[in-house]
Amino acid sequence: MTPAPQRQPVLEIDDLRITYRGSRGAIPAVRGVSLTLGPGQTLGLAGESGCGKSTVAAAVLRLLPPGTETAGRILLDGEDTLTMNWGRLRAVRWAGASIVFQGAMHSLNPVQRIVRQIAEPIELHEGLGREAAQRRAVELMTRVGLPAWRARSHPHELSGGQRQRVMIAMALACSPRLVIADEATTALDVMIQAQVLRLLGDLVAEREIALVMISHDLSVLAETCERIAVMYAGRIVEHGPSREVFAAARHPYTGALSAAFPTVGDPAGRRNPRGLAGDPPDPAALPSGCAFHPRCPVVLDACPATAVDLRPVPGRHGWQAACLHVPEASRAPVPAAGTALPTEGDA
Repeated sequence: MTPAPQRQPVLEIDDLRITYRGSRGAIPAVRGVSLTLGPGQTLGLAGESGCGKSTVAAAVLRLLPPGTETAGRILLDGEDTLTMNWGRLRAVRWAGASIVFQGAMHSLNPVQRIVRQIAEPIELHEGLGREAAQRRAVELMTRVGLPAWRARSHPHELSGGQRQRVMIAMALACSPRLVIADEATTALDVMIQAQVLRLLGDLVAEREIALVMISHDLSVLAETCERIAVMYAGRIVEHGPSREVFAAARHPYTGALSAAFPTVGDPAGRRNPRGLAGDPPDPAALPSGCAFHPRCPVVLDACPATAVDLRPVPGRHGWQAACLHVPEASRAPVPAAGTALPTEGDA
């Protein structure tokens, strides 16, 4: 039997490095990120503020500030967006990939009607006339759960959830292959958040869109995404199947993020909330070795001097973590799922 041909990934990020230039000199915001995403696949990017998640998202369509230095490759359907000329890049934006930003009110024009804002990219990228583009815009509004009569509304006349649905309709206007949702549900109440997440999941299944979800909330990503990549100090420190990573993290930072969410109905958790002390490091003054070691609850003597790359979690296909507590497969036994991280004396 002839094996099915391999489908080309929608997004391939290869050794992406991004450096901002400012009054303090070079600020390394992203330090060697590599990711691959295929049609119909969903990937969650998690981590604290300042870890580089949104910088990676903005880099995909070259939306970074002028003067930012980038290295590596970002392949969108096989084309490197970092080396595209401006004409090709303009064609790829919206039609090839689109972004749903967190603050819909900051992204929408306050003096323009909703239907016009959704129709504009359709006119520009697909060459439709104004009336045809506006009909398509109304269809998209209906698809994301907005009544057609809202087409003539202005952004301030909509609720937060409705505005976020407008942003999703805009992102889908030109049938992109990749959608990046950057904290798209953070400002919504839990009921509206669930509706928006369900909508995104349905669209991924129906259109085989590749979806990148960026969030601080690992529980949202575990429910929405097949895989999770956890970032810290500009690097991916853990990457694997979302539910497994969420339930049995192999990197201490991922474990701390998972533990930071209280359990509903658990009085002990309210009296003694769990979390992670301290703040992420200043990108301009990163610690030596593993950047997480100053905050790590299970730090080893070697951690301040050893920067560990992602290494496979033994016995777990497609699961990697950048930590000395993850044994090298060639010389260590396979830890059982849910096994606690070893202490220094156990290592």
